[in-house]
Amino acid sequence: MKIGILKEIKIAENRVSMTPAGVEILKHNGHTVYVEQNAGINSGFPDSEYVEHGAEILTDRADIFKKSDMILHVKEPQPSEYSLLRENQILFTYLHLAASKELTLALMKTNSVCVAYETIQEKDGSLPLLIPMSEIAGRMAAQEGAKYLEMIHGGSGVLLGGVPGVEPGVVVVIGGGIVGTNAAKIAAGLGARVYILDTSADRLRYLSEIMPSNCITLSSSPSKIRELLRIADVVIGSVLYPGAKAPRLVTRDHLKTMKKGSVLIDVAIDQGGCFETSVPTTHEDPIYIVDGIVHYSVANMPGAVPKTSTLALTSATLPYVLEIANLGWKQAAISSEEIRKGLNVVLGKITYKAVSDAFGMEHTNIDSILKS
Repeated sequence: MKIGILKEIKIAENRVSMTPAGVEILKHNGHTVYVEQNAGINSGFPDSEYVEHGAEILTDRADIFKKSDMILHVKEPQPSEYSLLRENQILFTYLHLAASKELTLALMKTNSVCVAYETIQEKDGSLPLLIPMSEIAGRMAAQEGAKYLEMIHGGSGVLLGGVPGVEPGVVVVIGGGIVGTNAAKIAAGLGARVYILDTSADRLRYLSEIMPSNCITLSSSPSKIRELLRIADVVIGSVLYPGAKAPRLVTRDHLKTMKKGSVLIDVAIDQGGCFETSVPTTHEDPIYIVDGIVHYSVANMPGAVPKTSTLALTSATLPYVLEIANLGWKQAAISSEEIRKGLNVVLGKITYKAVSDAFGMEHTNIDSILKS
């Protein structure tokens, strides 16, 4: 199979979808790999390394689309790329379609085969291609919360860890999954008083066992969220329903009860955000203030640390890239339930129910396409 690796064009996105070491493995399996010029430069991988590992460098991204059977991206296609995708071409990337009807419709028009990193799901319910980026985003969330509490950014001027004789700040983490666990771990390590909320009793038991004593686990409910918002210095939203639009757990009315200069970090913004007042921001312009509350809702947080993110991402995606390249998308989906769940839009039809539900559009069972 001919595989294309693109340079990311989303604002301040510095990751690349495959390392040179990953390219070498693809080559050893008999595949041709095209890499757009300077695709990996911001992740620490110059073109020369890709060439050494067997890739062909192309200067025109349109040529990569023309020549490749499968396109590897990190983030969703941007509007300038919609027309470059073609019928039966495989697109493998983070899509987060439930947050964008425009993107969903655009991909349907291409009649391509769109596989979403974030909905590939193992039998135990885990999301193997989301986990490494969730780990990074969670750890970053605590760091960014501490940073934007500084008064120069509009924050309240609280040091999360406090100092002897002065109480530490309060961090509330809504959602105890991978993002929430990592966020709570770093916030607790900074010395903050941390509350982590989840609806699963089993998850709370697990978190109670592994978290330090300054991290308190609580059963999540609307009343508990309202109660904690009043004392929070940083609130980290990390609720995820695979492939679906995030639930809105903090409303604008809630902001009125919060301390001025508190910080909201919406890690769920890729899926539409779990705070009513969240809108996507970028690393170049990451924050805005609503009713005295600082909002941080960068939609590609791991893009700020590409030298870590790209290595972690390739380790997770490469086995699936290989399976699709070796077998073809249809046979790979028949053979692997995990890959089957990754198919979101196929040949003009929405095949992932949470996406169709988000927009009230028709859903097509992927099995009917695979059998045709």
